[in-house]
Amino acid sequence: MSDVVTVRPPRQLRGTIAIPGDKSVTHRAVMFNALARGEARIDGFLDAADTRSTVECMRALGAEVRDLGGGALAIRGTGRGGLHEPDDVLDCGNSGTTMRLLSGVLAGLPMLSVLTGDDSLRRRPMARIVRPLASLGAHITARAEGTLPPIVIQGGPLRGGQTIETPVASAQVKSALLLASLAADGPIRVVQPAQSRDHTERLLEAMGARIEVDGASVTITPPAGDLEAVDVSVPGDISTAAAWIVAACIHPDAELLLTGVGVNETRTGLLDILEAMGADIQRLEERTTGGEPVADLLVRSSTLRGTVVGGDLVPRAIDELPLVALAAAFAEGETVIQDAAELRVKESDRVATTAASLRAFGIDVSEADDGMSVRGGSGLRGGAPLRGAAVESSGDHRLAMLGAVAGLVAEGETAVHGAEAVTVSYPEFWAELARLGATSVAV
Repeated sequence: MSDVVTVRPPRQLRGTIAIPGDKSVTHRAVMFNALARGEARIDGFLDAADTRSTVECMRALGAEVRDLGGGALAIRGTGRGGLHEPDDVLDCGNSGTTMRLLSGVLAGLPMLSVLTGDDSLRRRPMARIVRPLASLGAHITARAEGTLPPIVIQGGPLRGGQTIETPVASAQVKSALLLASLAADGPIRVVQPAQSRDHTERLLEAMGARIEVDGASVTITPPAGDLEAVDVSVPGDISTAAAWIVAACIHPDAELLLTGVGVNETRTGLLDILEAMGADIQRLEERTTGGEPVADLLVRSSTLRGTVVGGDLVPRAIDELPLVALAAAFAEGETVIQDAAELRVKESDRVATTAASLRAFGIDVSEADDGMSVRGGSGLRGGAPLRGAAVESSGDHRLAMLGAVAGLVAEGETAVHGAEAVTVSYPEFWAELARLGATSVAV
């Protein structure tokens, strides 16, 4: 039976929030150091269901991962050659990052492995990694003619000297190919339609791989030996911060300080979109943590205007687009989100589920194959206010948080069904919501 959380709008939304560690960086810090030689410490580890899936998969392959407490892990790797064939199927849970990146690793290792996950993950598209990995010489197949998990891999040496063009701008696809290149006999060039998040390139380069970036093209020359373990301080996750950023923008009396947020330019599409809409967002104390740019974000109630979101902005804000659609309801005019067909193959069909959630609150939204359009006016002077609603997370952590943020500005009560979905990325979300003064009660 799924959890239900009730949210009521607070009169004010004020406070300071320390943003938990970045999920994308956490996955990579664990996985890459498990492949490397030596011992590394990871501080700011995001302890959530998705990242625990990566930890358990790497342990099953022979890496030593110790929990030091206080959000710190110690990882001892013995190089790629020190990993061994797992005794059982590798369970990636709900984590597409774990499955896709690990497929790239396993494609180059001389062992048999099978990767599976929960019901949601077994419906997510995998041809986008199966086909290019096969073109490198990997023996890899999957259910439904190579399109859906489980994935079966008999790994071994791979062919380098190739250029692979990917159909989507996906950091997971790019990362799978870059990791596979560690077993190749020459460089591999990956070309995407647009630039995607670059955490993999940054960390692999720090660990000894030669990386050349030219726009949306990345070429990797594998090191002569193993990667070298490196300590990682994980910045706060801007995708997690997004819920609070949008909440502060649309609440009529809000001021939130979000500390330690990663502001890597390949991830800050949300900030660019909201600033174009007129949002009051300030970047404070800009600094670098573990090779990643970080800032504190001060966000206040804002007067927004509609905009068009598309093109290269989309991969830089793909996980935050449902929240952009909510913000659009509080903007003057229409907001159009386009070129975002990738939303349809996330943990849920985020075009359909986002539109359904917004309509439940009384928001005027229409769907397109590659996005949606939102007519603004809700919450504006003279506009119809949002009304509290019962909404479903559809097992998607982003949709659970979307429902909660809408509940902060909707009249009456909002019931978020499937509230437990947030555990894959932000287990403390509901407690943080209550601390800020929004009444949230599990029932």
